[in-house]
Amino acid sequence: MNPIDLKVALGFGLLIMAATHADAQNNCAARETVIQRLADRYGETRQALGLAQQGAVFEMFASENSGSWTITVTMPNGTTCLVASGQAYEELAEALPPQGDGA
Repeated sequence: MNPIDLKVALGFGLLIMAATHADAQNNCAARETVIQRLADRYGETRQALGLAQQGAVFEMFASENSGSWTITVTMPNGTTCLVASGQAYEELAEALPPQGDGA
């Protein structure tokens, strides 16, 4: 995943996290538990990561076989919360649009 895709995914994840903050409290566990469950149940592995606000770590897990994906946020205390999940994961490597006048 290129840096632009990571920034877009991070921004999307933070928006969802802000919108679902109350619900996220019910979808949290120790990081090791969450990662193991994503691997065992869905075959997902980490595809991208980044730093979020207040020292949190944003991660995107996905399965190339099934196309499932999950966005998580891990807080500094080690608690990992599920932020969003879905289907049809696809890795992209898009080039930046040309820079110039009028864009």
